[in-house]
Amino acid sequence: MSTSSSKLIILDRDGVINEDRDDYVKSSKEWIPLPGSLEAIALLNQAGYQIAIATNQSGLARGYFNINDLHAMHSKMDKLLKPLGGRIDSIFFCPHVDANGCDCRKPLPGLMKEIALRYKKNDSKTPLLGVPIVGDSLRDLQAGIVLGASPHLVLTGKGKKTLAKGDLPNGTEIHADLLAFAHSLLKEKV
Repeated sequence: MSTSSSKLIILDRDGVINEDRDDYVKSSKEWIPLPGSLEAIALLNQAGYQIAIATNQSGLARGYFNINDLHAMHSKMDKLLKPLGGRIDSIFFCPHVDANGCDCRKPLPGLMKEIALRYKKNDSKTPLLGVPIVGDSLRDLQAGIVLGASPHLVLTGKGKKTLAKGDLPNGTEIHADLLAFAHSLLKEKV
């Protein structure tokens, strides 16, 4: 069954939902939610939005953690979301490094194409038209705008550095954090 992308939001993970680390988030113990991020997801879910995560996880290829560690991080996120009434509908991740030359490592659009297929199954050149994509880096936004997604930069994680560098995609909206994004989106939809 095809799901409409009109109620879909695509989130980056590290620096948007949880604290980012220069030495990689390698375990569920190191996976620490950013203030308000889980509440934001729950608010969006309660407003009828489905949440897909698109995340580069090159720590897998680098040997910093294994797939079981990654699943444990995501399990922790799910457990913390549940009492708030929140959930993640799907997680798409790239386990590669740039040198692998894959199409799924952001800023390339491979993960976004997979999400578009899963949620819309549209052959259009812009299957994610208007779908918010929320990230803290330019590569997060670039991966989605190719397919028509609406770019949103949060100033958590690498967001302030990304904003300072400039050269953001046209129409990028800036938000203090994921909760500010959720409030802004829900206020617009009322």
